[in-house]
This record gives sequence, C-alpha cells and structure tokens, in this order.
Amino acid sequence: QEQLVESGGGLVQTGGSLRLSCAASGSIFSTYTMTWFRQAPGKEQQFVGAITWDGGAAYYADSVKGRFTISRDNAKNTVYLQMNSLKPEDTAVYVCAARPRHIIRNYDVGAMYIYWGQGTQVTVSS
Repeated sequence: QEQLVESGGGLVQTGGSLRLSCAASGSIFSTYTMTWFRQAPGKEQQFVGAITWDGGAAYYADSVKGRFTISRDNAKNTVYLQMNSLKPEDTAVYVCAARPRHIIRNYDVGAMYIYWGQGTQVTVSS
C-alpha cells in the first residue's frame, strides 16, 4: 500500500517559482509512473504532467509545457514538480498520483491511477 504525501505548496506572486514534492511511503515507488494533477475551485481535475518509473520520459499538459518540470529520485521515493513563471491560473490544489509502470497510455486519465495524495495548495497572486 503506497501512501503519497505532497508538500511545498504556498502563496507566490505571478512570475515566481515553487517546487512541490510528493513522498511515497511504500517499497515499490520505483516501479510506478508518477503524475501530478491539479484542481481549481469550481473546475474539473486537470492533468499537469507525468514521469515514467525510471524518469526516462515526462509528459506535460500544454498549459504548463516549458514552465513546469517533473523529476524523481527513486532512492528517496520522491517525485518533484518544479514550477516556474507561475500565473494566477495555476492556482489550484496539486495532487500526486501513482500507477504501475505497465500501464503506458492515457497518462492524463485520473481513473487509471491507483494511489493518490491529499494535495497541496498553490496560490499565485496577481
């Protein structure tokens, strides 16, 4: 049973940066695809980006491409989301999710993930 705990959220001004972390407590983190989603008040959950189990590939939503970077450290059971050039529309609760590496498509579909964290709030002021 994997448990995911996000941290690093906060309040930042437009153009600023934050780095989110998602720490996993289980022993099989290194075999899982890790993904970040976000949800703003009154809006549907939105895919942000995903990274494969070995860090060999990463996929991003068009809205964050070039500004956000996902990385992982399997030795620390942690995945990171570096967010630069933040905009007010990036304001949301950011949640990490995990699924086994053999599921190789539909990274942006939340229903295909098994484990979820509780989320961390990111607020970007204008």
